[in-house]
Amino acid sequence: MTDKYQQHTLSVLATLRSVIPRRSDVTYDEALRIAELQANKLLAAHAISEGSTPTELISELPKITIAYTGALVAGASYWDTTRRTWVILLSRADSWQRQRFTLAHEYKHIIDHGRSGDLYRGDRRASAATQAERVADYFAACVLMPRRALKRVWGNGMQRTDALAAYFQVSERAIGVRLRQTGLVDDWTRCTRADEPGGYSRRLEKVSSPRMGELIA
Repeated sequence: MTDKYQQHTLSVLATLRSVIPRRSDVTYDEALRIAELQANKLLAAHAISEGSTPTELISELPKITIAYTGALVAGASYWDTTRRTWVILLSRADSWQRQRFTLAHEYKHIIDHGRSGDLYRGDRRASAATQAERVADYFAACVLMPRRALKRVWGNGMQRTDALAAYFQVSERAIGVRLRQTGLVDDWTRCTRADEPGGYSRRLEKVSSPRMGELIA
């Protein structure tokens, strides 16, 4: 582990958990804002402000163990009482971009451990469990595609979804949803063109916006 990743690692989880208010009336919108603040604090603890987010900022934290499974699940996390470590399970069948997203998603569940009942109360549109999953998705998006970094490269002219996906090391679908979350576009679509490598070009269009927190891995 380099010095950049060693900085403050022992206190990172406690710092992120301290952002959660000590009350039980947190709204869903507030939970999303908390998730983004936590993501920003995680990035700041490792002085990451541009380029793809290294997964080591999570995988090399104390008491975090990464394991791989062939099961048909994208990921899971649990506390191993014997080894006294959090275990994050990733699927070998998934692409490395999806594994990166799942890692950050599951780390959000670890941050929320013991406070989920305060953060996610459910409403007529979504259950508490669904809200927790959507916010974990949003946290992962904020970690891997930070708002400021995305807006900076977008403003500098990098606006093709394939280029953005390569820059942040995520899927094009993830970039498409994140562009809408950050207000840079209303929607995106992929359209075919014979002169594009692989038969595709990427075009951004204004269509309807998705629900906040939809699965974007």
